[in-house]
Amino acid sequence: MGLERAHFEPLALIEIDKDAADTLKLNRPDWNVINDDIAKISPLNLEIFFEIRRGELDLLSGGAPCQAFSYAGKRLGLEDARGTLFYHYAIFLSKLQPKTFLFENVRGLLTHDKGRTYQTMLNVFTDCGYRVDKKILNAWDYGNAQKRERLITVGVRNDLALKINFPKPHDYKPVLRDVLRDVPKSIGASYSDYKRRLFELVPPGGYWRDIPEDLAKPYMKSCWDMEGGRTGILRRMSLDEPSLAVLTSPTQKQTERCHPLEARPFTVRENARIQSFPDDWQFCGSMYSQYRQVGNAVPVNLAFAVADEIRKALEAFRC
Repeated sequence: MGLERAHFEPLALIEIDKDAADTLKLNRPDWNVINDDIAKISPLNLEIFFEIRRGELDLLSGGAPCQAFSYAGKRLGLEDARGTLFYHYAIFLSKLQPKTFLFENVRGLLTHDKGRTYQTMLNVFTDCGYRVDKKILNAWDYGNAQKRERLITVGVRNDLALKINFPKPHDYKPVLRDVLRDVPKSIGASYSDYKRRLFELVPPGGYWRDIPEDLAKPYMKSCWDMEGGRTGILRRMSLDEPSLAVLTSPTQKQTERCHPLEARPFTVRENARIQSFPDDWQFCGSMYSQYRQVGNAVPVNLAFAVADEIRKALEAFRC
């Protein structure tokens, strides 16, 4: 949706999860949504399959889980990425040779397997014929009421004299108060009576340290003796702060995000607001499938900010 707002028209979208694919089809019936495993598509003649010539595509966009690669051969190139989803993204890049690419992932990719996983990816991008730039961007800087850092990698084909800039942070950073007004009613998870009673004792902006020890200790169990602040346990958000990163599950014990005013998790629709989805975007599947789709998404406003810079670079190049 961020790419759409930046005036990119999708040639195709590949999504293996049926509910997520159904969501795309429901909201954008004209989009070519392919509900299949990318591993079945990457070996095909992609120019024929997508009816586009090599080099014509403006942008290849996507992301892949950061599984560790094989280093037995020590080539640290495409062959070392076999067996991972990134391998198939790289095959698309190699075969289609788009003008630019956008690759989104979690910040932790930078240090995954002591940095070797990401270095392999960078080597593959270079081998495919691209100049690469990267930056950690925080969704809070781009109109999202959420602290969510993402590693954004962009590339430009070597034969093209264009430069992609990263978006400048916005002057105003929204907080939950800005996005939780008049949220449409929707399905949402609930806490057990025991957990709800504990959260009723936690003030907005507080966590387990803000309730009596004799109540917090039994809830935390073995976590009580762990090192670190453990600030995600019994964490209640405040209206005057951004949300912590929206997750795929609303009730994980060590990463809780309780509603500021009520002792409950955020609803699907509230999480969607925090991720900057418009209210008319509908989600398919079960409640937990909807939570997963929202949590896995790139915040729309962040995606737009990056995509808009790519569009500007492409338009300047054509001029």
